Amino acid sequence: MIYSKHLQNGRNLHKSGAKPSGQGGFTLIELMIVIMIMLILMGIAAQSYRESIRHAREATLAHDLFIMRQAIDNYTTDKLIAPQSLDDLVSEHYLRSIPVDPITRQKDWQPKFSSYVYSADQASVGIDDVRSNSDKYSEW
Repeated sequence: MIYSKHLQNGRNLHKSGAKPSGQGGFTLIELMIVIMIMLILMGIAAQSYRESIRHAREATLAHDLFIMRQAIDNYTTDKLIAPQSLDDLVSEHYLRSIPVDPITRQKDWQPKFSSYVYSADQASVGIDDVRSNSDKYSEW
């Protein structure tokens, strides 16, 4: 008796009058909408990822510049002579190695030579600053 209520014209229909349970699926429009939403979300995620990479590189650059400038100052104060190259800082153990510039991804720092001395005891001039070789970050 219950079975006969759901039979209509020889087909088994749900109470709501929908399609039989074995024939469900998504239309092409529904699939296209889902794919478009996924593409938009992936684009947002990719942009966020690029921004986080840029921020990480900038933080690394600022830290590396701070450490190298501190090593230059310590070398100059200790030796009473300014370093003539960044390799002097490594050879005298003020740095373990010259870091790779996180922006250019090379060890291509631009040393800035000074024409003044830090103290009256300083014997000669040399490097007093270092900068990135990148155009965008060369003023840091």
